[in-house]
Amino acid sequence: MTTTSAKFGRVRKFFWPIHASEVKKFVPLLVIYALICLNYCILKAAKDSLVITAPGAGAEAIPFIKVWVILPMALLVMYLFTRLFNRFSQEKLFYIMIGSFLAFFLLFALVLYPARDIIHPYKMADKLQAILPTGFRGCIAIIRYWSYVLFYVMAELWGTAIMTVLFWSFANEITTVNDAKRFYGILGIGANIATFFSGQIVILLSGEFFDLSYIFGADRWGQYLGLVTTVVMVGGLMTMGLFRWYHQKVMNKDPALKEMRTISDKKRKSVKMGMRQNFALLGKSKYLLCIAVLVLAFNISINMIEIIWKDQIRALFPNPIDFSAYMGKALSATGILSTFIGFFLCGSMIRKLGWTVSALITPVALLVSGLLFFGVILMKDHGFISPTATILGMTPLALGVLFGTIQNVLSRSFKYTLFDSTKEISFIPLSSESKLKGKAAIDGIGSRLGKSGGSTIYGILIMTFGNVSLSTPFAGVFLLLIGVGWIAAIRSLGRQFHKLTTQHEKLDIDDSSSAPALEKPQVTS
Repeated sequence: MTTTSAKFGRVRKFFWPIHASEVKKFVPLLVIYALICLNYCILKAAKDSLVITAPGAGAEAIPFIKVWVILPMALLVMYLFTRLFNRFSQEKLFYIMIGSFLAFFLLFALVLYPARDIIHPYKMADKLQAILPTGFRGCIAIIRYWSYVLFYVMAELWGTAIMTVLFWSFANEITTVNDAKRFYGILGIGANIATFFSGQIVILLSGEFFDLSYIFGADRWGQYLGLVTTVVMVGGLMTMGLFRWYHQKVMNKDPALKEMRTISDKKRKSVKMGMRQNFALLGKSKYLLCIAVLVLAFNISINMIEIIWKDQIRALFPNPIDFSAYMGKALSATGILSTFIGFFLCGSMIRKLGWTVSALITPVALLVSGLLFFGVILMKDHGFISPTATILGMTPLALGVLFGTIQNVLSRSFKYTLFDSTKEISFIPLSSESKLKGKAAIDGIGSRLGKSGGSTIYGILIMTFGNVSLSTPFAGVFLLLIGVGWIAAIRSLGRQFHKLTTQHEKLDIDDSSSAPALEKPQVTS
């Protein structure tokens, strides 16, 4: 997308800083991203309900799944991504990746879930549970419900592979830094609106509005999963169709975008991506390393807090349908708050306060709300927490869930707006090759390492203390330490970003040298 020099009025600049000539280029991109996010949020509610409410599983299973299953699968998926990247065009890669995910979800709904009592090794899991200590219950749940775990993994990887790597790699290739300051805030708003609607869809599907026993059987939870799969399939097919239309009717018709794609394709032929080279790039660049710390810190922090929060929700809503409905309400609240922040605050804050201050808001909000939630959980049977819950007509458990929900909604809202926007903007001053390799390493694997890192910490705590509740105080200490490192990385990255953008330079990290090179962009008339 090319930058134009025309000016906006004050109201237009605040609400819709998109030129008329850019509408056809921008709006389809907005809808594509919204559809991808809609699917992710619906899958997120389903995967949590499926695993956490399963008998003998619980939130204790999540750390083990993220370390021993999701991390290896993420490495495999990103390995396949790099191989496919070297062989196919970006457009074909998009169809292959999304099509593969949709095929699995269809297989799960039609084959794996209906055959769960046949394919799950319940007796072997019971024997292991009788031998091993209580702290290994989450690890045993992976074996007991392996098909559920596979669904959880694929739903989680949709966010990593499709939403984070695939879409944003494409968006960053056709967007300049100046345009990103206008566009990315609005893209975030589209995603936030999709989050709200995903919550409403989850609540609707969790109700008794549909009787599909003639298709999915009498199992109410099975019907719900069938409906979720149907919605995800429709959303995925619409995404692929719109992406095809975008290439045919927009990119092929716009000379500037067509030229950008031609240049990008030529670079793709000369650039061979590999996981080893991509990670080696991080060690050669302080700039990329700082971005990686941001991604790692957020995912470790939010993962540690969410395990405790979801454990509290399961205690309050043990039925999977009720659990899913509550997650739908949390998604809707996140969508509303995220839309407000994205619409009224995000773009304006980035333009007025600058990159560094805008990026600092997320860790500060997450730390404060997270430590407050931990405090309520730890003191729920002491001090003023229990009397306060009584006054509000709630139990201490319900009050803890409420504070956890507030924390999650607040953190996710800032993540989907300020965090994502500032992170993606930080990639733009990189050269095309460094951008692609850096994103593959940081977003494809770095985010997964962050979640696995938080899960590793919690897995050790659970095996040591036996359950989530007893390990909560130690998780709070880790959260505080990670937050301090996160803030330090933002300040360092902000100084580097300011230098690059004010000098109009492109940072090119050369694989063959030990020092990154600054590439001056050519100015064309």
